[in-house]
Amino acid sequence: MIRFILFVLFVAMPFIELALLIYLGNALGFWPTIAIVLVTALTGAYVLRAQGLATLRRVSASLSSGEPPIQPVVDGFFLAIAGAFLLTPGVITDAIGLGLLIPPVRMALAKWGVGRFLRSGAFTVHTYTTGGDGSSTDHAQTSERPDETSGPGPRKKSKKPGDGPVIDGEYEEIRK
Repeated sequence: MIRFILFVLFVAMPFIELALLIYLGNALGFWPTIAIVLVTALTGAYVLRAQGLATLRRVSASLSSGEPPIQPVVDGFFLAIAGAFLLTPGVITDAIGLGLLIPPVRMALAKWGVGRFLRSGAFTVHTYTTGGDGSSTDHAQTSERPDETSGPGPRKKSKKPGDGPVIDGEYEEIRK
């Protein structure tokens, strides 16, 4: 599926854009077609600049209040993608870029992307319980994903020491 999407983006899309521009040129004329491409690009650049500055202000406000700037960073990511689409000449890419400038569209895409990431199983949730003697137990829950190299089935987890994440820290042993 990803290969097909990449094929469409990098090979078929320029041909589709070119065919659409030729069609518009025949239907509307050369100068009106050029005007459409230029007006959408300039309008998109203006809106992108305004929303980009607003996003930077929201990141700064989130950081100064001590909150993680997750939503502004996601907005900035989608605004960068919108900018790339707007800089690419063509009617379809301009429409996609202008669509990404609309905040509800960005929010819907962000929710879809986060939901897809959470369902992918590319993360581990750690829950710790502390016993009465001060010991703690890690109850890690990892979603199983099929390994692309070994065929169908759950991915084999290595139980060798040193295969997990490395956490740098200091400790002090207390003996009673």
